[in-house]
Amino acid sequence: MTHLPHLITDLGLILAVAGITTLLFKKIKQPVVLGYIIAGLLVGPHVSLIPTVVDDEAIKTWSEIGVIFLLFSLGLEFSFKKLVKVGGSASITAVVEIVLMIAVGYGAGLLMGWSQMDSIFLGAILSMSSTTIIIRAFDELGVRTRKFAGLVFGILIVEDLVAILLLVLLSTLAVSQQFAGGELLMQLLKLAFFLILWFLAGIFFIPTFLKRTQKLMNDETMLIVSLALCLLMVVLAVAVGFSAALGAFIMGSILAETTQAERIEHLIKSVKDLFGAIFFVSVGMMIDPKVLVEYAGPVLIVTLLTIAGKFMATAIGALLSGQSLKHSVQAGMSLAQIGEFSFIIASLGLSLNVTSGFLYPIAVAASAVTTFTTPFLIQQSGPFYTFIERILPTRWVNAITRYSSTTQQLSSYSDWRVLLRAYGMNFVVHSVIIVGLILLSQKYLFPFIATTLGDSANASLITVIFTLLLIAPFIWALAIRRIEREAYSHLWLNRRLNRGPLIAIELVRIAVATIHVGFLLQLFYPPSVAFIIALVAMALATVIFSQKLQAFYDRIEQRFLGNLNERENQKPVRPEITPWDAHLADFEIVPESALSGKPLTELALREQYGVNIAYIERGRLSIVTPDRFEKLYPGDRISVIGTDEQLQRVKNVLEASVLPVKDEAERENIGLLNYTIAKNSPLYKKTIRESAIRENAKALIVGIERQGERILNPDSFITLEEGDIIWIVGDTEKIQTFLKVD
Repeated sequence: MTHLPHLITDLGLILAVAGITTLLFKKIKQPVVLGYIIAGLLVGPHVSLIPTVVDDEAIKTWSEIGVIFLLFSLGLEFSFKKLVKVGGSASITAVVEIVLMIAVGYGAGLLMGWSQMDSIFLGAILSMSSTTIIIRAFDELGVRTRKFAGLVFGILIVEDLVAILLLVLLSTLAVSQQFAGGELLMQLLKLAFFLILWFLAGIFFIPTFLKRTQKLMNDETMLIVSLALCLLMVVLAVAVGFSAALGAFIMGSILAETTQAERIEHLIKSVKDLFGAIFFVSVGMMIDPKVLVEYAGPVLIVTLLTIAGKFMATAIGALLSGQSLKHSVQAGMSLAQIGEFSFIIASLGLSLNVTSGFLYPIAVAASAVTTFTTPFLIQQSGPFYTFIERILPTRWVNAITRYSSTTQQLSSYSDWRVLLRAYGMNFVVHSVIIVGLILLSQKYLFPFIATTLGDSANASLITVIFTLLLIAPFIWALAIRRIEREAYSHLWLNRRLNRGPLIAIELVRIAVATIHVGFLLQLFYPPSVAFIIALVAMALATVIFSQKLQAFYDRIEQRFLGNLNERENQKPVRPEITPWDAHLADFEIVPESALSGKPLTELALREQYGVNIAYIERGRLSIVTPDRFEKLYPGDRISVIGTDEQLQRVKNVLEASVLPVKDEAERENIGLLNYTIAKNSPLYKKTIRESAIRENAKALIVGIERQGERILNPDSFITLEEGDIIWIVGDTEKIQTFLKVD
């Protein structure tokens, strides 16, 4: 009889038990992840009801592969551009929540008598929420159209990136076993350097490669190539001292910017599901029921800390970011659980042998409990807000409302802010590229040339010349290239006092570029010689090759930006709007809808339901602030602005399925501004219709705040008075031009 390897029998046992438990959990409408964990508990070494897994080490290897594919898939959904577009509110909320929860977890661990490392890992575990559980709960409760849902998803995007940073920092702490501030700072700088370098190189090369091989890529080839790119980045990340999970996440985020992102995500879904199941089963295998009984007290404490702590931390962060009390409470109660990333952080501590054996099962047990409580907390967030509002002093509620409204005011345009931000980005990006090319030349090019020629002196000269040619366009961009010409001209011409700082900035740019060239030369020549050569090389490049360098750099930049924006350019830009309790929800006009073929004036959605259609996406056609004669057609995707209650009423009328909230993060130029009417305003003493803001700025006034009274979707015959705060939807640049905002 043929003998089967233990790996195959173990895998068969795992998948069989996982399949049965997940079917049961689907039947009782509970998260599949919990089914996997229960399956792991059943086949693990601590429960003997059924045959158990024999080869634990092989299963751990498979679970590590599962983590890689989970993070790769997460990167495909993440995209660094989405992080940029998430907005300050979600970013501030997420950072405040994470910092507070790490502090709470660390303090609680020390109070329970745990070691310092256990306490640190507990804080990191508590700081992460579960994207899977939240999405499932939102879908079941039908709240994805609510305004707070957009805030929650933005927070989850930021948490994903912070989780990756935590994995790196915790690994460093585990190795050093001490709080070495300098070492942690160096790790952060090293991480930032490689993140930027890999992202820039990936965006420059990978989309072009996929585009040129597109005709050769069937589904099988695309799957193989995608997984190969993922594992190559994993190898590269490990080689420079980072985790495999980080490499997988980075490659996923790079591929997320390509036009093939959705296709790749679809192709790897089955692979991710298989290995992800094995990972979560392996999580369950590490749970010892005896430990849970022994540590029942800490499990209860950690569970309560998760629910109460994350609610308070998220609500505080949301309030500080300018969200209303209602949405802060709703977001806080939605994020009161721990999930997938917490398991990965806990398993990191075990694999590095720096945490105690009880921490892992405690984290899993708390996650299981909070998984069941999450839907209830989301459902009760509205009534709980009403309760809080009733018990809080009226002056506190009014102060929070004023603060929320004030933080959303239209900020003044600053040429200095624009210029300094552009110069900062120019410095970071080009410095990373230059240093990266120099280090690659030193590590690989010089040894190759020296071995080939057998003469280190000539090898140094050739390496320096070749590297200078490589970095020349980026040195020119760092030192000479004119950035934000309009803002620079305004500052130079408007005030003489601006000229000194502007000249100083230009001198600093040249000095930084010279230092970069000197850094290259000092690797091969004495510092004094290197400095002189650097000055001469910079002068020659500026005088002789400036135009050629500019032309070459422009080609590089156009290719990079083309690759970066290619996926986005294939999709219409859609607005993101969030005034007061009103927000944006997306619906699709189905073919059988009674609304098809009817103009907006006939539908009278504003008159009947108090909502406005701010945007229509029709194939590749984008119609911003459509006029009242525009008709709706089958397949149209419409963006409707209104309150939660208004959108709920109109949802059944539209007979539509709500589109994923994550699409909202892809909106760019279209947004919402608010503006205070003054006597010198072009809108003063005019009705909304007379203002012609729709015709001239392609914008729509969707709200007015007058003496504390708020009017959502106001009538077009309302006259605008001094002191009115109006909310305007449209292209922010056109709105600013129309209003002559300085």
